[in-house]
Amino acid sequence: MSNDNLSKDSLKTFSSLDAGSKTFHYYSLPKAGETLGDLNRLPFSLKVLLENLLRNEDDSTVDRSHIDAMVQWLKDRKSDTEIQFRPARVLMQDFTGVPGVVDLAAMREAVKNAGKDPALINPLSPVDLVIDHSVMVDKFGDPSAFKDNVAIEMERNQERYEFLRWGQQAFDNFRVVPPGTGICHQVNLEYLGKTVWSKDQDGKTIAYPDTLVGTDSHTTMINGLGILGWGVGGIEAEAAMLGQPVSMLIPEVVGFKITGKLREGITATDLVLTVTEMLRKKGVVGKFVEFYGDGLKDMPVADRATIANMAPEYGATCGFFPVDEQTLTYMRLTGREDAQIELVEAYAKAQGLWREPGHEPVYTDTLALDMGEVEASLAGPKRPQDRVALKDMKASFELLMETAEGPANGREEKLESEGGQTAIGVDDSYHHAASQPLEMNGEKSRLDPGAVVIAAITSCTNTSNPSVMMAAGLIARKAVEKGLKTKPWVKTSLAPGSKVVTDYLKVAGLDDDLDKLGFNLVGYGCTTCIGNSGPLPDAVEKAINDGDLTVASVLSGNRNFEGRVHPQVKTNWLASPPLVVAYALAGNVRLDMNKDPLGTDKDGNPVYLKDLWPSQQEIAEAVEQVKTGMFRKEYAEVFDGDATWQSIKVPESKVYEWSDKSTYIQHPPFFEGMGEEPEAIDDIEDANILALLGDSVTTDHISPAGSFKPDTPAGKYLQEHGVQPKDFNSYGSRRGNHEVMMRGTFANVRIRNEMLDGVEGGFTRHVPSGQQMAIYDAAMKYQEEGTPLVVIAGKEYGTGSSRDWAAKGTRLLGVKAVVAESYERIHRSNLIGMGVMPLQFPEGTDRKSLKLTGEETISIEGLSGDIKPGQELTMTVRYPDGSTQSCKLKSRIDTANEAVYFRHGGILHYVVREMLKSA
Repeated sequence: MSNDNLSKDSLKTFSSLDAGSKTFHYYSLPKAGETLGDLNRLPFSLKVLLENLLRNEDDSTVDRSHIDAMVQWLKDRKSDTEIQFRPARVLMQDFTGVPGVVDLAAMREAVKNAGKDPALINPLSPVDLVIDHSVMVDKFGDPSAFKDNVAIEMERNQERYEFLRWGQQAFDNFRVVPPGTGICHQVNLEYLGKTVWSKDQDGKTIAYPDTLVGTDSHTTMINGLGILGWGVGGIEAEAAMLGQPVSMLIPEVVGFKITGKLREGITATDLVLTVTEMLRKKGVVGKFVEFYGDGLKDMPVADRATIANMAPEYGATCGFFPVDEQTLTYMRLTGREDAQIELVEAYAKAQGLWREPGHEPVYTDTLALDMGEVEASLAGPKRPQDRVALKDMKASFELLMETAEGPANGREEKLESEGGQTAIGVDDSYHHAASQPLEMNGEKSRLDPGAVVIAAITSCTNTSNPSVMMAAGLIARKAVEKGLKTKPWVKTSLAPGSKVVTDYLKVAGLDDDLDKLGFNLVGYGCTTCIGNSGPLPDAVEKAINDGDLTVASVLSGNRNFEGRVHPQVKTNWLASPPLVVAYALAGNVRLDMNKDPLGTDKDGNPVYLKDLWPSQQEIAEAVEQVKTGMFRKEYAEVFDGDATWQSIKVPESKVYEWSDKSTYIQHPPFFEGMGEEPEAIDDIEDANILALLGDSVTTDHISPAGSFKPDTPAGKYLQEHGVQPKDFNSYGSRRGNHEVMMRGTFANVRIRNEMLDGVEGGFTRHVPSGQQMAIYDAAMKYQEEGTPLVVIAGKEYGTGSSRDWAAKGTRLLGVKAVVAESYERIHRSNLIGMGVMPLQFPEGTDRKSLKLTGEETISIEGLSGDIKPGQELTMTVRYPDGSTQSCKLKSRIDTANEAVYFRHGGILHYVVREMLKSA
């Protein structure tokens, strides 16, 4: 299963080096080059993969042909060779981590039921789970907001947290960072990441690159510290934990050359939004991106991490920065041990993993940016790659309003035109509406279209970067000095990814100024960036509803898909923390910040953005106050948690004691009736279409993470189990309960099923009865009738965050196959990991050319033979009039490993069967 033995090392690369007072052994890339030819111009990220192959050569999962393929890559600059990558560790957050631990608990149950020792199921690689996705902005704008939100979080999530505490003591190699501590990627960057990992094996200490997979797509943030890692689905992560390698094709690597310096007043956020736009236009989906060029010399790790964080937004698997002097400087600042820093430098230099000035590796393709050309920017209204220059924001919003289709006559007509393009691929309509009267705290005003109703300094993307956080504090200080106030309708929040941020804002004296503008600490977690923005004040909510207003959020996050930040906020703009503060003061995005005042000072004089914006010198002086002692103090107790966390009582048992009464944690049915050998796979005959979907259907649409209403299937289930609507929490927090998650599958309020005219939300037509009903209800009806199901979709199916429930829910609804024009990498792999077949239309064929309405039945031949990667299958469509049409489909099972997992009904089934065999 796992590969704990020393490598076969056919190239005789085993070497040693001294770092500090210790001798380390390693598999030397320069020594491999003596046989294979010069490897120095291989991209740094591929050198990391090559070392992984050298260290794990076992002649079964890794053999000499895989190593040779990496050398051939230098000539071809691409490869179709599949390799097995073994990451050093796994990182999880609680939304994806809870179902992962639930699956481990269910696997222990399955092993126990087979009469074997449940302790066979244990993580074999180190796993860190950081609880960061649960805190919501219930309270804001006052000094007790943080304390209140943590108390509400603990109360809401008691069952989940008891379960994680059980996991912490039941499993080896498994650590939990408690709630109220930080965001997983920032904790990873500031503390967990080592850049070079080491372990004792056969009496020797082996050094090797720190690598990881994480159950969150923004795991790539750690690439800024020279650590290769990316997001995978929860299902793949569980397999990696259990010693299974991650199967992947040797990727293409796009080199991004960075030169020059940022101009005065331009932030790392402006830079990352520019990089994201450029790489999206280039097209880097499924590829590695690696940054090089002399611009890296003075680029601090905090800026690199901001760029690496947004790799999912530019579509790349990762955004890698090689190790250099900046890496060591950051490790020193954040309190890493001297011995570790010495090892990183010695190892990187010995392996050719150290960035040298002027060195340019061979890349598949390149592009370049002179940082001097970057301008102040935001991105929106609903895609991170849609950059808008700050000077164009007013015009951009006005254009949105002008291109809207005008007031709709009826609710249905309005819904039809307004649905998010992310869901359905039609033109947007932002509804025209006059401003609405608003009264808050006894003060009368009006809420206009474009009003900023949420201004959130949120997300590890930016809160890990002291320069933009200090800039936000400095703007707040100048605004307070001039007597400016946040507009009353703006919900303000500050939710950093680490307690260190609070420490340095306090030392700089900027926390008070932020507090005075309502940016009080609300929590240490993802909050608004993942949709945990909490409710808007009643008066604001009423004004939006009464006027059907198109309003805005401005957040320092990385995702702004429609319906994600808040269901009532249609336009969402990503911006730097200082711009978040500026927009809170202005109160509306229909403003040219270069010309229009944000407000007036105590004497009634207009105050402009340029009057508040700090100089680079002021920011640098503030950043000087960030000290190593702050990191050492906060991370000394990172696994401890507060008194409430420590007081949680858990049973000390190997097997979890499931409770029928729990509405958070339930025993999932994935392993019920599982035999020792997989069952034969049949062709799909006369399946009904459960949903007919357009382009860019995100994992948010398939498996929403946010809140849900009482009249939804999930809402009805919880009420039947005694849960009041105020205690529903979110879908994301209930991922440990398959009953809730099945009912939430395809239930996003903005998804549009083309089987229905002008209806948004998780509905479909049950074809035999002709009735419109919730997708879950229809799926259950089809299961009763013994009818298989398929989902038909357009391009880029499954984009967005890695979300294993998007695949698990699809399987539990009885969907046998998804047929789409193209797939996002992680979701495609997750579907296979749950035994659902991803199929792709050939070029020129799609749901429109086949004139599908959803009334047809679908048969798919070719599944009952041997399942092979990339095989061709035949789909036959039977129309309501009895006529038929056939077309070829390509199986998107891309690798031999995936074929094995699919034959077993999923990756976890395969792992359990293998463990039972080895016992």
